[in-house]
Amino acid sequence: SGGSGEFLVGGDLLISGDLSGSGATSGASGSGGVPIELPLGSGGSGDQSGSGFSGDLLISGASGSSGVSGSDMPTCLLCTCLGGSVYCDDLKLDSVPPLPKDTTHFYARYNRITKINKSDFANMNKLKRIDLTANEIKSIDDRAFMGMPQLEELVIRENHISQLPALPETMSLIDASHNNIGTKGIHREAFKDMTSLLYLYLTDNNVDYIPVPLPDSLRSLHLQRNNIQMMHEDTFCNLKDFNYIRNALEDIRLDGNPINLSRTPQAYVCLPRIPIGDLI
Repeated sequence: SGGSGEFLVGGDLLISGDLSGSGATSGASGSGGVPIELPLGSGGSGDQSGSGFSGDLLISGASGSSGVSGSDMPTCLLCTCLGGSVYCDDLKLDSVPPLPKDTTHFYARYNRITKINKSDFANMNKLKRIDLTANEIKSIDDRAFMGMPQLEELVIRENHISQLPALPETMSLIDASHNNIGTKGIHREAFKDMTSLLYLYLTDNNVDYIPVPLPDSLRSLHLQRNNIQMMHEDTFCNLKDFNYIRNALEDIRLDGNPINLSRTPQAYVCLPRIPIGDLI
């Protein structure tokens, strides 16, 4: 009843200090040793009967879905962790923070991250979506995203990236629009084996060719405002098989490129719709 002491909450979070209800603050730390100040209130009706502890903050849960305990605690106090999703938007971060191992969706938009290291997402076996929109990323380690067997969606638009990194075959959405990706910025046949790829967005870069071969699964290809000047007749269609129909690819955007689409009419015979672009 009163006095100073220590409480172990949820097995991993240690709260210590003056627990007499005098209005002081308590020190808390996880196993990572990061201090957090917790307000303990003034000892009024908020007191828990028999505990001598007063305050407004309830901490529950040990490890797993809470993301508060152990080495995961700092990130989930700085960011918002909800189930398997971690939201770190607009926090002035300059690097990717450590993530709970059960993270499935990670959002760190509108920060100041400049580089993605291979170690940033190491052993993140459940991660499905990464959104790093509007940071200051200039470089990405080439295999930074290759160790994630369930990764499906990567959004790295509005950065300063010149090289698109290698990506796993599990991808369904890639959005690298508004970057500096140029002639040598895409690996040869980078998308060939991505049999689940649906959306590929490379708008507002400096790409000067269509990155073929593209998987039959692709539904939407956005290449507006690049530097594409020519197209081959077999870019989208199989000229050796006139029965080949590419029904899925309904949305092709080539507007804003110095290319005249009317010069290659046979390039679209297998498509459900003619690409959007200059026909003059």
